[in-house]
Amino acid sequence: MPVSLRVVLDQVVHPTNDDLRGVARDLTRALIATAPVGCRVEGIAPVEDGIDVDGLFNVTAAKHMRRDWPLGFVRGSARGIVHSPTLLAPLMAHDRVNDGDQTVVSVWDLSPWVSVAERNAQGASRQRGLLRRAARYADAIVVPTHAMADELSSYANVDDRLRVIPGAVELDFAAPIDSGARRIGAGLPERFAATSGGTADADGLLAALSAIAATDLAAAVLDVPTGQEDGVAELAQAAGLSPDRVVTLGPLARADRAAVISEAAAFVAGGTRTAWPWRAVEAMSLAVPLVAVDSPVHREVIYDGGLFVAAEDLGEALRTALGSGRERLSVLGHDRSRAFTWAGAAEKVWHLHADL
Repeated sequence: MPVSLRVVLDQVVHPTNDDLRGVARDLTRALIATAPVGCRVEGIAPVEDGIDVDGLFNVTAAKHMRRDWPLGFVRGSARGIVHSPTLLAPLMAHDRVNDGDQTVVSVWDLSPWVSVAERNAQGASRQRGLLRRAARYADAIVVPTHAMADELSSYANVDDRLRVIPGAVELDFAAPIDSGARRIGAGLPERFAATSGGTADADGLLAALSAIAATDLAAAVLDVPTGQEDGVAELAQAAGLSPDRVVTLGPLARADRAAVISEAAAFVAGGTRTAWPWRAVEAMSLAVPLVAVDSPVHREVIYDGGLFVAAEDLGEALRTALGSGRERLSVLGHDRSRAFTWAGAAEKVWHLHADL
């Protein structure tokens, strides 16, 4: 009888975040591709009209799930080996040793615990509650960096259950052939630098915009949450950027985001959030020169694939990335991005569950 690894697919059916939806989709595909002999992957998802989980993943979806899935699970689905790409998982008391049941959850962003500005954001309280539940019942908690593992240990009693498995860019993430047209469609000029974030990380975004203001480039701000456009405009003004030099963009589809980043002269990662740096890794994968604020996460993930400096030195680093260091940073960043793949992550997931 084959061993089934049951993957929670709540982010596919009810996505709350595009990056997490990509994680659920791409990690599951990689788990299927790397499944050891005698193992298979099964999806745990709510039954929804128009959602073909079988077609998306070529796996057996659990069809007994109820439509009302308020916490991402039904109580009867906790048996077996369960892996969740998020904190949303069927967690309860279980006997891993005698029954073989085990549940592993994942955390990609510690902002609801670390950031004062984001502690009261929508959904933050729920995330903290889900972590408390995971600390009580989960057999392991996956985080993408060692820096996050160190930080998380101070917020939850997780003992020795933390495991580090990095993330990666979305499968098939590449600059589309019509990147130039997509850039124009987004309202961007030919020469610009890209950054990302909103007012929740105001200091980080201000640092990035100030660095861009020290050049002759326009600024493209990705991932601006709805309702924060005016706040971003105020930060840009404070950084010395005139309105005609700033283009604010909300969450973009994969191809549009790849087009914007690939067309940028450089990417500036000004934030210091304790989270997986999705856009920085995407920039490296597209060979876009990367400069970043020095932080434990950036040092661990970017390593030699970009320049990381103090916030006040971002402008000088950006000028280097646009000039003498451009070609070198493009090559090093692209090489560094190859260290992160969903196939590699999937193999680590299989090893983790085998160890448990």
